[in-house]
Amino acid sequence: MVKPVTPPQSQSLDPRLYCDYARLVKLQAQSQSFTLLPQLKAGSALSGRHQSTFRGRGLNFEELRHYQLGDDIRNLDWKVTLRTGKPHVRSYTEEKDRNVVIVVDQRSSMFFSSVEVMKSVVAAEVAALCGWRVLKDSDRVGFLIAGNNGLNWSKAKRSQNDLLARLKLLSNINQELNVHSVSDSTPTFSQIVSLLNRLKLRACTLVFISDWSDAEQSDVDLLKQLQQHNDLLAVKISDPFEQKLPDEAADRGWVMGDGTYQLSVNEAAALNQVNQHFRHKHGHIQQQLSKVMRAHHIPLVELDTSGEHLTQFKKMVGGR
Repeated sequence: MVKPVTPPQSQSLDPRLYCDYARLVKLQAQSQSFTLLPQLKAGSALSGRHQSTFRGRGLNFEELRHYQLGDDIRNLDWKVTLRTGKPHVRSYTEEKDRNVVIVVDQRSSMFFSSVEVMKSVVAAEVAALCGWRVLKDSDRVGFLIAGNNGLNWSKAKRSQNDLLARLKLLSNINQELNVHSVSDSTPTFSQIVSLLNRLKLRACTLVFISDWSDAEQSDVDLLKQLQQHNDLLAVKISDPFEQKLPDEAADRGWVMGDGTYQLSVNEAAALNQVNQHFRHKHGHIQQQLSKVMRAHHIPLVELDTSGEHLTQFKKMVGGR
């Protein structure tokens, strides 16, 4: 049973830039209004078994026994019945819990927003919301946090104290991000997916929260291999400026930088060149990735940096 947690003292942080541990704890109260189990509601990313491979709970084989009046004939084991000459049925019990692994991207590419909230904050808060929901369902939750200094893996547990420890670590990693953060030595998307494959997870639900900025089609193919034995929900976070800079950028002489290099956008030709690059790097590639994920029947939830990410997420998975 998940007990209400008294949030710790809030830090004096700008909630648009960094996630506060106290805020992640408070999200427990919002875990009531959605579920990560399959939904029959139309338009949900997890709608129905016929439209999604997100399976939810299953059945465990318990015993083989003689048929008794009232047993479901669909559970008859015909091979044993024919061999013994007496009707036998297979008895099943409902699977009581799941292992849910939340993969949350906190690398330097996530420290960006042109609207309201950093992508890194969006990812952290959605991850915390999912973690609380999993515990409420009496399931086990684990984390794979990708930060600038490496990958932090924790095995799935049914423990509120362990979840609190993971959320504390998540907030610490989030707060390490700044304008000087670079991604030269950080884990690549391919390394994240490769680690998941090496863990040889079985019968898990994977919630993959990232901007997918450096993902390749080969990475999605590896995720498809993971999906053969697990369920996968892809959450993609994007910002409008990753698709196109506004026309006023040239008029106002915007200067863009990545922490190492700067580019002055002071005329229409330069702006068009930048937007062409964005269309190729982000627009085209992300469209291809979305197409591949749809082809592989991987549920996809798309969120933005408007500050409405929690509402968007709950709506996309069939909540309210």
